[in-house]
Amino acid sequence: MPYERLVQVGRVAYIAYGPERGKICCITNIIDQTRVLVDGPSSHVRRQALNIKSLHLTKYVLKLLPGARSSTVKSIWDKNDVSKKWQETRWFKKLQAKHLRAKMTDFDRFKLVHAKQAYNRIVAHEFNRLKKKNKDKLVKKTQKTKLRKFTAKSQRFANKFKIFAAAPAAAAKKK
Repeated sequence: MPYERLVQVGRVAYIAYGPERGKICCITNIIDQTRVLVDGPSSHVRRQALNIKSLHLTKYVLKLLPGARSSTVKSIWDKNDVSKKWQETRWFKKLQAKHLRAKMTDFDRFKLVHAKQAYNRIVAHEFNRLKKKNKDKLVKKTQKTKLRKFTAKSQRFANKFKIFAAAPAAAAKKK
């Protein structure tokens, strides 16, 4: 099924434009292909016919019969705690943030820029501190405990095949 959010009785919707813009309501009846009857007694939306294009459907559905009264919608709305669920969604939080940004003055934007810079400075400093700490640990871990004595390639070859092994010992005995 390609669509998960269908226009149906009981579907909670966000009003995207019009006089009731920014509020949520519940579809109580379908009038025709382009219009629905909505009601939102808990969100202060009066019962009215709205164009479907002005609604954005949410994931919440209330179990209502077609043409349910406002009191029925209100009781089911409050029972399901739709307003609280809506306020916990990312969608609502994004709308709130957008509204806050729209109300910002030039000085607020200036303060925000400097706060972001200070935050990024703190994060970068902490990151570099941890990186250096881990680098020091890694160096200590990979460091060899016993240092290898340098010998020439010819001497390593001689030692490998035990060439001249007896000669230094014999020379030591002569002294």
